[in-house]
Amino acid sequence: MPHVLLIEDDASVRDGMELVLRRHGYGVDVAATGEQALDLLSGERGARVELAVLDLMLPGMDGFEVCRRIRTRTTTLPVIMLTARGDDQDIVEGLEAGADDYVVKPVTAPVLEARIRAALRRAEPSARRAPDADLAGLVIDRAGLTVTKHGAPVALPPTELRLLLELSASPGRVFSREQLLESVWDHTFLGDSRIVDAAVGRLRAKLEDVPGRPRYVQTVRGFGYRFGPL
Repeated sequence: MPHVLLIEDDASVRDGMELVLRRHGYGVDVAATGEQALDLLSGERGARVELAVLDLMLPGMDGFEVCRRIRTRTTTLPVIMLTARGDDQDIVEGLEAGADDYVVKPVTAPVLEARIRAALRRAEPSARRAPDADLAGLVIDRAGLTVTKHGAPVALPPTELRLLLELSASPGRVFSREQLLESVWDHTFLGDSRIVDAAVGRLRAKLEDVPGRPRYVQTVRGFGYRFGPL
């Protein structure tokens, strides 16, 4: 079964979530601080971790910095962040730090488990429909699930790769944020468009020559996003 790293400093919350995850068949490692989590990921036990659930308000190194450091080590580990308040700035900063998704505490067991399952599905290799794309130096290999720009590899986390695959499968088609939440994040319930916007911003930072004037992932005001160049 999948193995989850739970990073939470509140012992009662941590114990309750660990119990829920184990009852659903997950293997679980726990860390009370960001430093402990990063040490665990660097060791032998880190090799078995397939997803991290990360609280933002940690003692010492906060969850934002932990997420950034995870992303400097790996682009493939899904990270779901936990926030106590649902504060807009916390959510946006966490997503921009590289989190794939977020949930607001207190979170029910079915919602947490559904978000974990969705994140793990996004991390699975999955070639999408449509042929490979080779547009203005950007090459998307759907079979190999790789992206290069002018011959240099572009490292994309699973969520950003799936977003690019979804958009580029239908060049010129406009996708609403709600459609992308359902197809990329598997959110068919109470999805938050900020997740999409943050992922688009990260994707543009890696693909576009000038992120503020995107050629590939374009905004259609009032509707959503489309893949170019058109």
